[in-house]
Amino acid sequence: PTESGFTTDVLALYDWAKARSGNSSIIFWGHSMGTGIAMNVARKLQEERGVQVDAVVLESPYTNIREAAAHVPITKMYRWFPGFEYLILDSMALGNMFFRSDENVKVLTCPLLILHAEDDTVLPLHLGRKLFETARSAYKDKSKVKLITFPKKLGLGHDYISSNPELPALVK
Repeated sequence: PTESGFTTDVLALYDWAKARSGNSSIIFWGHSMGTGIAMNVARKLQEERGVQVDAVVLESPYTNIREAAAHVPITKMYRWFPGFEYLILDSMALGNMFFRSDENVKVLTCPLLILHAEDDTVLPLHLGRKLFETARSAYKDKSKVKLITFPKKLGLGHDYISSNPELPALVK
Protein backbone atom coordinates (compact mmCIF):
# COMPACT_ATOMS: atom_id res chain seq x y z
CA PRO A 1 0.00 0.00 0.00
CA THR A 2 1.23 3.43 -0.99
CA GLU A 3 -0.28 6.90 -0.94
CA SER A 4 -0.34 6.91 -4.73
CA GLY A 5 -1.89 3.45 -4.81
CA PHE A 6 -4.64 4.36 -2.35
CA THR A 7 -5.42 7.51 -4.33
CA THR A 8 -5.54 5.62 -7.63
CA ASP A 9 -7.82 2.96 -6.11
CA VAL A 10 -10.28 5.51 -4.77
CA LEU A 11 -10.29 7.40 -8.08
CA ALA A 12 -11.25 4.14 -9.79
CA LEU A 13 -13.97 3.58 -7.19
CA TYR A 14 -15.24 7.14 -7.71
CA ASP A 15 -15.41 6.58 -11.49
CA TRP A 16 -17.27 3.30 -10.96
CA ALA A 17 -19.77 4.88 -8.55
CA LYS A 18 -20.26 7.99 -10.69
CA ALA A 19 -20.99 5.87 -13.78
CA ARG A 20 -23.75 4.08 -11.89
CA SER A 21 -25.18 6.84 -9.70
CA GLY A 22 -26.88 9.04 -12.26
CA ASN A 23 -27.35 12.46 -10.73
CA SER A 24 -26.95 11.25 -7.15
CA SER A 25 -24.56 13.09 -4.89
CA ILE A 26 -21.20 11.56 -4.18
CA ILE A 27 -19.72 12.36 -0.80
CA PHE A 28 -16.27 11.29 0.32
CA TRP A 29 -16.26 10.08 3.91
CA GLY A 30 -12.89 9.22 5.36
CA HIS A 31 -12.08 7.93 8.81
CA SER A 32 -8.63 8.23 10.41
CA MET A 33 -6.03 7.37 7.77
CA GLY A 34 -8.83 7.39 5.21
CA THR A 35 -9.26 11.13 5.74
CA GLY A 36 -5.95 11.72 4.00
CA ILE A 37 -7.00 9.49 1.11
CA ALA A 38 -10.35 11.26 0.77
CA MET A 39 -8.62 14.64 0.69
CA ASN A 40 -6.07 13.48 -1.91
CA VAL A 41 -8.78 12.22 -4.24
CA ALA A 42 -11.01 15.27 -3.81
CA ARG A 43 -8.10 17.54 -4.68
CA LYS A 44 -6.98 15.39 -7.62
CA LEU A 45 -10.51 15.38 -9.06
CA GLN A 46 -10.78 19.14 -8.70
CA GLU A 47 -7.35 19.99 -10.11
CA GLU A 48 -6.96 17.36 -12.81
CA ARG A 49 -10.54 16.85 -13.97
CA GLY A 50 -12.27 20.05 -12.91
CA VAL A 51 -14.72 17.96 -10.88
CA GLN A 52 -15.82 19.04 -7.44
CA VAL A 53 -17.18 16.30 -5.20
CA ASP A 54 -20.46 17.13 -3.52
CA ALA A 55 -18.90 17.13 -0.05
CA VAL A 56 -16.09 15.69 2.06
CA VAL A 57 -16.64 14.37 5.58
CA LEU A 58 -13.56 13.74 7.70
CA GLU A 59 -13.99 11.61 10.81
CA SER A 60 -11.05 11.76 13.25
CA PRO A 61 -8.74 13.54 10.80
CA TYR A 62 -5.17 14.72 11.01
CA THR A 63 -3.20 17.45 9.27
CA ASN A 64 -0.58 15.28 7.58
CA ILE A 65 0.83 11.82 8.19
CA ARG A 66 4.06 13.09 9.75
CA GLU A 67 2.20 15.07 12.38
CA ALA A 68 -0.23 12.21 12.96
CA ALA A 69 2.60 9.72 13.49
CA ALA A 70 4.20 12.08 15.98
CA HIS A 71 1.01 11.95 18.09
CA VAL A 72 -0.30 8.39 17.89
CA PRO A 73 0.04 6.59 21.24
CA ILE A 74 2.28 3.79 19.99
CA THR A 75 5.04 6.31 19.24
CA LYS A 76 4.84 8.02 22.63
CA MET A 77 7.53 5.92 24.28
CA TYR A 78 9.91 6.41 21.36
CA ARG A 79 9.56 10.17 20.85
CA TRP A 80 12.47 10.99 23.15
CA PHE A 81 14.94 8.56 21.60
CA PRO A 82 17.62 9.96 19.35
CA GLY A 83 16.74 9.22 15.76
CA PHE A 84 12.96 9.04 16.32
CA GLU A 85 12.27 11.66 13.67
CA TYR A 86 14.62 10.07 11.17
CA LEU A 87 13.65 6.44 11.76
CA ILE A 88 9.90 6.90 12.14
CA LEU A 89 8.76 10.22 10.74
CA ASP A 90 11.24 10.64 7.90
CA SER A 91 10.90 7.01 6.83
CA MET A 92 7.33 7.69 5.74
CA ALA A 93 8.49 10.57 3.58
CA LEU A 94 11.16 8.34 2.06
CA GLY A 95 8.32 5.96 1.17
CA ASN A 96 6.36 8.83 -0.42
CA MET A 97 3.72 8.78 2.33
CA PHE A 98 2.64 12.34 3.12
CA PHE A 99 -1.19 12.57 3.13
CA ARG A 100 -1.04 16.37 3.28
CA SER A 101 -4.62 17.19 4.19
CA ASP A 102 -3.42 20.53 5.53
CA GLU A 103 -2.23 21.40 2.01
CA ASN A 104 -5.11 19.76 0.14
CA VAL A 105 -7.71 21.66 2.12
CA LYS A 106 -6.27 24.96 0.86
CA VAL A 107 -7.28 24.01 -2.68
CA LEU A 108 -10.74 22.50 -2.15
CA THR A 109 -13.97 24.43 -2.56
CA CYS A 110 -16.54 21.71 -1.80
CA PRO A 111 -18.40 21.58 1.52
CA LEU A 112 -16.18 20.13 4.26
CA LEU A 113 -17.37 18.62 7.53
CA ILE A 114 -14.87 17.60 10.20
CA LEU A 115 -16.02 15.27 12.99
CA HIS A 116 -13.80 14.66 16.00
CA ALA A 117 -14.34 13.28 19.50
CA GLU A 118 -12.80 15.04 22.49
CA ASP A 119 -11.69 11.67 23.87
CA ASP A 120 -9.90 10.50 20.72
CA THR A 121 -6.65 9.04 22.05
CA VAL A 122 -5.33 7.91 18.65
CA LEU A 123 -5.49 11.20 16.75
CA PRO A 124 -5.96 14.03 19.24
CA LEU A 125 -8.66 16.63 18.74
CA HIS A 126 -6.10 19.41 18.30
CA LEU A 127 -5.12 17.88 14.92
CA GLY A 128 -8.74 18.08 13.75
CA ARG A 129 -9.03 21.64 15.04
CA LYS A 130 -5.81 22.62 13.30
CA LEU A 131 -7.11 21.20 10.00
CA PHE A 132 -10.39 23.04 10.51
CA GLU A 133 -8.59 26.35 11.13
CA THR A 134 -6.48 25.84 8.01
CA ALA A 135 -9.63 25.18 5.97
CA ARG A 136 -11.45 28.18 7.44
CA SER A 137 -8.51 30.39 6.53
CA ALA A 138 -8.36 29.06 2.97
CA TYR A 139 -12.03 28.83 2.01
CA LYS A 140 -13.59 31.95 0.54
CA ASP A 141 -17.03 30.74 1.63
CA LYS A 142 -16.52 30.04 5.35
CA SER A 143 -20.03 28.55 5.63
CA LYS A 144 -18.80 25.52 3.65
CA VAL A 145 -16.45 24.46 6.46
CA LYS A 146 -17.81 23.00 9.68
CA LEU A 147 -16.31 21.28 12.73
CA ILE A 148 -18.43 19.16 15.05
CA THR A 149 -16.81 17.89 18.22
CA PHE A 150 -18.30 15.21 20.40
CA PRO A 151 -17.98 15.54 24.17
CA LYS A 152 -15.83 13.14 26.12
CA LYS A 153 -18.87 11.95 28.12
CA LEU A 154 -20.23 10.20 24.99
CA GLY A 155 -17.21 7.88 24.96
CA LEU A 156 -16.93 7.86 21.16
CA GLY A 157 -13.14 7.95 21.13
CA HIS A 158 -11.42 7.32 17.83
CA ASP A 159 -13.67 4.63 16.39
CA TYR A 160 -17.28 5.21 17.40
CA ILE A 161 -18.41 8.57 16.04
CA SER A 162 -20.31 6.71 13.33
CA SER A 163 -22.33 4.89 16.01
CA ASN A 164 -23.69 8.13 17.47
CA PRO A 165 -27.47 8.05 16.86
CA GLU A 166 -27.50 11.85 16.32
CA LEU A 167 -24.98 11.66 13.46
CA PRO A 168 -27.45 11.43 10.53
CA ALA A 169 -29.16 14.64 11.63
CA LEU A 170 -25.81 16.40 12.14
CA VAL A 171 -24.52 15.46 8.70
CA LYS A 172 -27.58 16.72 6.80
